Amino acid sequence: MATAFEHVHGLGADPLTGDTYAATHQGVWLIPTGVLPDTYLAGAPRADTTQPVQLGGLAQDTMGFTVAAPGQLMASGHPDPAEPSDLALPNLGLISSTDGASSWSPLSLAGKTDFHDLDAVPLDDGTLRVYGYDAGAGGISVSDDSGLTWSAGAQLALRDLSADPSQVDRLYATTASGVLVSADAGRTFTALAGAPALLLLDSAAGGLVGLDPNGGVWRQDGQTWAQTGTTGRTPEAFTVVGGSAPWILVADATGIAASSDFGNTWTALVSLSS
Repeated sequence: MATAFEHVHGLGADPLTGDTYAATHQGVWLIPTGVLPDTYLAGAPRADTTQPVQLGGLAQDTMGFTVAAPGQLMASGHPDPAEPSDLALPNLGLISSTDGASSWSPLSLAGKTDFHDLDAVPLDDGTLRVYGYDAGAGGISVSDDSGLTWSAGAQLALRDLSADPSQVDRLYATTASGVLVSADAGRTFTALAGAPALLLLDSAAGGLVGLDPNGGVWRQDGQTWAQTGTTGRTPEAFTVVGGSAPWILVADATGIAASSDFGNTWTALVSLSS
């Protein structure tokens, strides 16, 4: 188990099922959250487990991962080395699961694309806009039909993508030169004025929350940013959970932890020996 959590690529929580996931170098894992109060995911049902569970028995290298919609997961990366594959390249393209990562179905770009980051927002017609960072091509890809077909967005080197669910054309990216924002669905970007240097970023009710390279947690309030807490170490993955309290999840070298006060205090969910 420990080796899987040395490489956490993504975190996500499903408001429909109450399940919390870690996407790792060795598959997608169900993360125990029974120690958290009912404010986590607003009291959604929880899996009765006290230890992480590898889902589907698959050790695929899940590089990109997102809870695309309630009850639907999307991912990318590389197939389980033990599984037979006829892919032209060992890239999963975009895959989807509607059974909590027990099984996956290909959506598009199989054998072609390795998305290192994914995010999705609902469109007015009920489909999903999916944003992906194509690591091989070094650019953003955009789908307006729930991940079936794609168009090219901006070329840029980024660490993290975050779509704004309240404004579907707005997309944020963290880069070595600072936080960037797009108002045209990822085609062009400009610097986000006043933002600190962040490694990871996610949208939250009322603004943005991010982590800097040292694990500092920053919260945006209007046009102002303030540091509200810290993990004390470099983060690997991060997500805003939401619910009736502002829960966030962070993975780093010590494991996975949750906070409901923007990083002032933490509750360990997965602990690794240092």
